[in-house]
Amino acid sequence: MTQVFDPAGQVVPVTLAKTGPLVVIREKTADTDGYQSVQVGFGSRREKRIARAQRGEWKGLGAFEAVREIRNLSGKARGDMLGLEQFQEGEVVKVSGISKAKGFQGVMKRHGFHGKDATHGTKHAHREPGSIGGSGGRAGGRVAKGMRMAGRMGGDRVTLKTVTIVRIDPEKQVIALKGAIPGRRGTLLEIRG
Repeated sequence: MTQVFDPAGQVVPVTLAKTGPLVVIREKTADTDGYQSVQVGFGSRREKRIARAQRGEWKGLGAFEAVREIRNLSGKARGDMLGLEQFQEGEVVKVSGISKAKGFQGVMKRHGFHGKDATHGTKHAHREPGSIGGSGGRAGGRVAKGMRMAGRMGGDRVTLKTVTIVRIDPEKQVIALKGAIPGRRGTLLEIRG
């Protein structure tokens, strides 16, 4: 993350996302596949690290790090490049990515529980969840589904629906998105108009 100044002189916090050209691998049509989309590849990796089926399908295009489908996009031939030309500064886009994984966390960090009193006889129970309502009542001797408890936190697919594009640098293939974006450095993002 960094910051830029808008034309009014206000500081705007931005996240810089490195983009690369997307290479069209194949076009899917309603006649052959039942729906219309374009399959694109991004990034590169060693060819020996991909399956032989993909080597044959991607022959002459390269070995891609990630492959995705873009629905309702047509008129693209195999080997065409998609760059930043479809985005404009000031446009509002959706950004999806995998959030930072935080491992196994307790209820205070994971769900925002306030914990027990620090005084009045509380001993060794300051960060415990309290009663989970197990013995009777509505649950009938079970733990009710959806009970907020300790567990694995983060590592989920998160979509931000109203992210503004602040700047686009076509030479460096960098796009500046307003605010924070899900994930750590190196997370693969999906930016949709």
